[in-house]
Amino acid sequence: MKQPSLIFLTGFSGSGKSTIGPLLANSLGYDFLDLDKEIEQRAGKTINRIFDEEGEAHFRALELKVLEGVAGRTELVVSLGGGVLQNDPCFSFIIASGTLVYLHSSPEVLAKRLSHKTDRPLMKGDNGERLSREEIEKKILALLEQREPRYKTARIIVETDTKRIGSTVEELTRKIERYVRRARNRQFAEKPIKHSKSE
Repeated sequence: MKQPSLIFLTGFSGSGKSTIGPLLANSLGYDFLDLDKEIEQRAGKTINRIFDEEGEAHFRALELKVLEGVAGRTELVVSLGGGVLQNDPCFSFIIASGTLVYLHSSPEVLAKRLSHKTDRPLMKGDNGERLSREEIEKKILALLEQREPRYKTARIIVETDTKRIGSTVEELTRKIERYVRRARNRQFAEKPIKHSKSE
């Protein structure tokens, strides 16, 4: 059954999911799970090492397994990896199970944030070399073209480019609480009324 308060936080790498996720969960009074960190913990190795040693297909299988473990949970914020929605079984599970929330950032801002990172496998070249900021932005644009259609299926979309983190968390809290309240009211209204035998 779909749980409106099972929140899946999506967005491109560098959009702020890992920073905003725990703050949002705290603001809502929900639990928090970082999908990538949970995968690393279970695999006993970093995501970079999983990609290098076992390949992307193995990583995507681990993603689905960990995701399926939150089925039916309520009042939980799950921070998703940037490419998880391109994994068809994961995308279907997320849409069927909870509420998708998209943190939208422009390619320029993402490239600026990611140019200082060395731990993102998709931000490296084919031979593992570090890419320039221009090359990173080009790669982001290409990946966003593939991912944006699924990002935009989110029930709630918030722009993160120019806002302070605190403002983003406040806006998300307000929108999620309103959405969850309406969704629960709708679910309650759709429940069949049981009549006693004496009626």
